[in-house]
Amino acid sequence: MPTNELIETEPTAETAIVPAEEIKDCENCHQPLAGNFCANCGQEADSKLKYFWVVIMHLLDDIFSFDSRASRTVWPLVTRPAFITNEYFSGRRVHYVPPLRLYLFISIVFFITLKFFVGADDNNGFNINDKKTLITQVKGHIEVLTTEQKTLPKIPSKSMEELAQVTRLNTDIAKFNTYLADLNRDYSSGQNKQIIKLTRELLELEFDHTEEAFSPKDQVRFDKLTARRLKVLNGGIVSEELNIGNNEDGTLSFDFLSDESNKKLNNFTEELAEKGEKAFNSDTGPLIEQVIGKLPQLMFILLPLFAVLLKVMFIFSKRLYMEHLTVALHSHSFIFITVLLSEILELLDDYLAPTSPSIANFFGVFAGGLLLWIPIYLFLMQKRVYKQGYFFTLVKFSIIGTIYSLMIAVTAIIAMIWGIMDT
Repeated sequence: MPTNELIETEPTAETAIVPAEEIKDCENCHQPLAGNFCANCGQEADSKLKYFWVVIMHLLDDIFSFDSRASRTVWPLVTRPAFITNEYFSGRRVHYVPPLRLYLFISIVFFITLKFFVGADDNNGFNINDKKTLITQVKGHIEVLTTEQKTLPKIPSKSMEELAQVTRLNTDIAKFNTYLADLNRDYSSGQNKQIIKLTRELLELEFDHTEEAFSPKDQVRFDKLTARRLKVLNGGIVSEELNIGNNEDGTLSFDFLSDESNKKLNNFTEELAEKGEKAFNSDTGPLIEQVIGKLPQLMFILLPLFAVLLKVMFIFSKRLYMEHLTVALHSHSFIFITVLLSEILELLDDYLAPTSPSIANFFGVFAGGLLLWIPIYLFLMQKRVYKQGYFFTLVKFSIIGTIYSLMIAVTAIIAMIWGIMDT
């Protein structure tokens, strides 16, 4: 028979009585709190006034959620086309980083590191291993010329042919020693950058014609490079005129614009050309930083335009615009992280080439493979998201790629013009 006896149980986490001194009141309405939020006014119980490092960690967590979701998102994002996107569309979102948050974090990292990689290339002028190779090549050539010089007869009476050969060898030895001194200049100086660049171009011509004379075309180019190099060595500034015009007099005008508008346009292009000449013919570092700094803002405008392009091309897919935008966010996140990984591998390739060429070659091949993976991945992504046949997907993929390449080119031009005007 049932009894009315009371059964004593151990208190659980849910039933345990919270001591009165540990019960907190809501800072807003002063009602007792029984959870993470106030049951009366809804304010969060956790105070936002914390130590600075705690706030930073919370901010990073808000941006990227540094938990298991990151590992569950990044790996499939790179290796499994459309998997994360289709999971998101199917409603299984809690296990993955949201598309916008993912894009923001990856794009921030990408553009910061892009500034580093491009800046490193600009500061080094050209690959340091290439520079060492070129210096070694010049030294070797000087040794060959010196050895040839020593084999000449030492007797005072030389024929005219021998005298001409001695003069040529002395001139070449002096010239290549000057080239060597130029290559060893400090590249941090804007003037030295120009000298090293011109010297490298001269050496390329010299080594291409070690056994034969210059062609008339190459001789003209050699003379121009030599004259420009001498001008820089003497403290001059070498500049190439930048013309932005569609008329014979160098002005820019369009028939659909009024005379006043064309005048304003020409004033702008003249200012742009003047600043462009200064930027391109001196230290290009500040210009590169300006251009890269503009790209994140322009890309944020380009993303929704790309989603519109997807909407038009797949108009019968019955996908909402936000779904196309999700495809755009995931596509760009994949591209950024893949290009970033490829850049890192190429850096390792350059670093390990002198000491471990086989390992360096592996990294180089892997970096190239990652870049090749980008178009394949994007094609498979469109195929799996929009679920069309290979032929129609290929046709639309080609059209989208062509149009978007033009959009990227326009974006790059805008970033360049914007960067020049801000330098």
